[in-house]
Amino acid sequence: MIEIMADNNVKDFILEEANVILGVTGSVATIKTRNIISNLKERIPEASVCLVPTEKALHFLPDDVVKHPEAVEADKIHTDKDEWTLWAGRGDPVLHIDLRKWADVLVIAPMDANTLAKVSNGLADNLLTCIARAWDFRSKLALFAPAMNTMMWEHPVTGPQVDTLKKWGFVEIPCVEKVLMCNDKGFGAMAEPETIADYVVKSLKDRSNAKRPRLSN
Repeated sequence: MIEIMADNNVKDFILEEANVILGVTGSVATIKTRNIISNLKERIPEASVCLVPTEKALHFLPDDVVKHPEAVEADKIHTDKDEWTLWAGRGDPVLHIDLRKWADVLVIAPMDANTLAKVSNGLADNLLTCIARAWDFRSKLALFAPAMNTMMWEHPVTGPQVDTLKKWGFVEIPCVEKVLMCNDKGFGAMAEPETIADYVVKSLKDRSNAKRPRLSN
């Protein structure tokens, strides 16, 4: 597990560039999308962020975000519709594969209970879950920030689903305890955007250090 609080240098570490897929889902925490992206770009000045919302996530984003991704500071956006309109025959691009090849890191924040269940069971019925199903954990990073009601978080099925993702190679950005939008108090709230950026940068930093050649004696 990545321990952000134990690394006092992570907040001072700045990457020059990275290609980031930010997947957002049908959680009210999607209203923080712009804050997540701005925090990522503050820490990674040359970051290119592709926003991939599920159909239900669009409910929590600006009405014109598909035509104007800059409204949430994204560099580009792809929706489920693009997956099908870009392909008409053999040789045409397969969007979820092309995005996987392009990206250095996949961040699903927020990951709602529905998407958690889908991804942990291998379902691939929209653009975001197709990207997750095609992800290459051997060479690329993937992180997720759960967000759901406390009783959904405490449901017996949730723990095993989270453990499955972590076993595959996903890094969990733990949810936090607070008063939720439904006025319940408890765990299940998405981590703050700054924390999400910390986890992404820490993960990329660790991957960069692991790839750095060691000097021989």
